[in-house]
Order: sequence, then C-alpha cells, then structure tokens
Amino acid sequence: MSQRVKIKQILLSDSVNYEVTVKGWVRTFRNNQFIALNDGSTNNNLQVVVNEADTDPAVFRRITRGAAISVTGQIVPSLGAGQKVELKTATLEILGDCDAEVFPIQPKKQSLEFMREIAHLRFRTNTFGAVFRLRHALAFAVHKFFNDKGFVYLHTPIITASDAEGAGEMFRVSTLDPKNPPLNENGDIDYKEDFFGRATNLTVSGQLEGELGAMAFGDIYTFGPTFRAENSNTARHLAEFWMIEPEMAFYELKDNMDLAEEFIKYVIRYTLDNNREDLDFLAQRLAEEEKQKPQAERSPMGLIEKLEFVLNNEFTRITYTEAIEILKNSKPNKNKKFQFPVDEWGTDLQSEHERYLVEKHFQKPVILTDYPAAIKSFYMKQNDDGKTVRAMDILFPGIGEIVGGSQREENYDKLVRRMNELKIPVEELYWYLDTRRFGTAPHAGFGLGFERLVLFVTGMTNIRDVIPFPRTPKNAEF
Repeated sequence: MSQRVKIKQILLSDSVNYEVTVKGWVRTFRNNQFIALNDGSTNNNLQVVVNEADTDPAVFRRITRGAAISVTGQIVPSLGAGQKVELKTATLEILGDCDAEVFPIQPKKQSLEFMREIAHLRFRTNTFGAVFRLRHALAFAVHKFFNDKGFVYLHTPIITASDAEGAGEMFRVSTLDPKNPPLNENGDIDYKEDFFGRATNLTVSGQLEGELGAMAFGDIYTFGPTFRAENSNTARHLAEFWMIEPEMAFYELKDNMDLAEEFIKYVIRYTLDNNREDLDFLAQRLAEEEKQKPQAERSPMGLIEKLEFVLNNEFTRITYTEAIEILKNSKPNKNKKFQFPVDEWGTDLQSEHERYLVEKHFQKPVILTDYPAAIKSFYMKQNDDGKTVRAMDILFPGIGEIVGGSQREENYDKLVRRMNELKIPVEELYWYLDTRRFGTAPHAGFGLGFERLVLFVTGMTNIRDVIPFPRTPKNAEF
C-alpha cells in the first residue's frame, strides 16, 4: 500500500518516464485499451493504457466500470488529447469486481434525488466527489482559523439534560424498556430508573457548555453534531447536522459580528485558494442548471463570482427595527406576495423575508441586530430599552440565516428574571448560573450551521446533498 501514488499528485506533476503504482476505480473502459481511472483525490481521471495481448484474458474480462484495480507501470507523455500524461501498464490486478450492468451509477445524467437513494455510492460521482472534498476543506479551514487565533477547541456533550434553545424538539436518550417503562406515583415515566437517573436527550447546541469554557479559557469553539426532532421536510432542514459555535469572554455584540464576518470570509477564501478545481467544476454544473431556468429566476452571479463578491464586500449591518420598516414598505409585502405578511414590529422573520433583504434590497450579506426579546432565547443580553436583546443573525443569498448569535446576558439577576418569565427551571441550570455568580464578565458567541455554509460554497440547493448521510423525517438509511 505504501507504493501507491495518488492520481492528483501524478496529474499535477510535470515529471514523465517514471514507474508508479496507482489504485482506484474504473470510470470507463473504451476500445479495450483505455481505462479512465479515478481514486477520489481529484475529479480528473488518469488514462491507463492496457494491452490486451499482454494481459491475462481472465483478468482482462474483469476490467469493468466500477471495478477496483491496482496498476503498476510507466508514466509517459500522452499522445491523445485531453491529458498531458498517461500510465502505460506493466501489471494490472483486479482488487474488487463490479458487475457494470447492475452498478447503480450509469454513464448518463442521473438526478440528485436518485443519488440520495444511493448515498452510500454517490461519492464516486464527480459532483459528490467535489462537494465532499470541499466539505473537508471547509472543516479544516474552520479549525485552522480558530487555532491560529488561539481558541481552545472544546468538546461539548452530545448527551445532555438541558435544552439550550428552549424549543423542546429533542431526541430522547433512554435505556428504559419502551414496552414497560417504570412509572412514578403520578403515572409518568420514572426517569430516576434510567441510565443517567434523569431524562436526557441528544444535544441541540453546545452553547451553554461552551460558555463555561469561555469563562476560563477566554476564547473557545465547538464543532460537532447537533440534533433537532423537527418534522421539517425541506431543502434547508436536517435532523442531524453539524454546528460551529465559538464563545468569547470580554466580547460585546460588535466584536461578535466582526469575528463572524472575518471567519466566514476566511473559510471561503481558503476554498478558493486550495480547492479551485472542485469549485470550477461545481460552478460549471451550476451554470448548466441555471440555463434550464426561466430568465427571471436565474442567479445574477456565477458560483465563483458570488464567493468573491462576499469576500470583497462588507456585510450590511442594520437593526431588526430598520429591517421591519424596509419589509413593511416593500413591493412584495404591499402586493401581498409574502406568504407571511409583515404588518407590525415584533414579527418573527421568515426565510422569505430574510432572502428579500439579502437578494433584492441590499444584494449582499446582511447582519440583523437588536431583535425583540420576545422572539429570542433567554440567554441573550437585554438592551436598556427593555424590549430588545443584543442578538445578531447573518443572512446570505440563497440560504437565509446562516449564523445566529448574541452577546450573552452576564447579569445574574436579569438572567434569572428572564428564566422565570419563560418558566425555565433555574435549579436545573445552577451550573450555568454559577458563571454569573463567580467572576462574571461580558461575553458573546454565535452558531453557524456547517451544512448551510457548505451549501453556499458549493452552489448546491438541497442540504441533503452536502452531508454524507442525511437524517430527515422517515429517513435513517446507511
């Protein structure tokens, strides 16, 4: 295995006339001579030239589309068009056979919907090869950004007894017998008999635990899976997804916004600098898709142009109150085109409102701040007006909200009062409140849904196409 050379390395090199061993999967085999071999390191195939007369007939018959093979031979200049070099075969071994007739990935255009049904095999296509190499690059860039800034990577629990968002849409974790659970004197399930001695669930956010770390390390970030038992079958929702959640001590709202904008621009720049080949492929794919749409529905920018536009423009910053005035006076609202009309202050903005602000009104990313306290979580810093909190959401074209964050309420009395108003059990969150009792400090943080970031950077339109194995209502295959 140590002898194997990756195809990307060979194609990037100008060297010729040297021996290599490559291993990969056959994409095509034409004229009983030319194998297009791919090993996943790049979308580009290496042309392998095999001589039927010099190959064992039993082996030759097994060279089929989808088969895994190992080839040793000489890298030589290619005489054909389309590639600089090719591999002249000395020895060829079949590592894994594939019946090309029943192999689900056929040499024709296949829909993304069909590919979701064979998610265990879709990585072998150019589209998903590019998407998931970009997902890897973005994940690496996330860690590099925070590491270079001196943040501590904190692993927050996946199993937790708290509901950070107060939404109640959680997956229960239990070892109790579902057919005969123990009951207490009120007839309710007695979770004291459960594994953890109390009701527990899969985490919806690592934020509350992240704040504990920030109160010791200053700057921390989490990056892990989160879960929402939300029965939403849309192109933007998953039941299992990944979240990036930094928490910073001694930060206020402006510091939080500045960091979030810098962070997003950094990871986009990283992919443009390091994954241009995959981005160019997806940009071409998106351009072909756009041609199929009516002119009025086509995006005004290509994928690369859109990414560079984000890098080269400061995000517009406006308050929720200013946004409501813009939306109330907008043509879609006046003409009753919004599914959810905007008629008064306090309305919870929907995706259609967010996208109007970004795509139509400002035509660039927008940061909305100072939301009504009534529509935001208990932990957000209360403004002096008594009505709003120091929240911030970043809205992106084609996505809507990509980041949600706030300055956190560090005042113990105000936080407890707000928790009591929302009937959040104070005694159960004693550990959270202790950070306000012992050396409290201003602090802030945000959460970014990683899949929505990958959606934006790849130009894909369905969130199920940017996570390897999507978990959605009635779907937990693979």
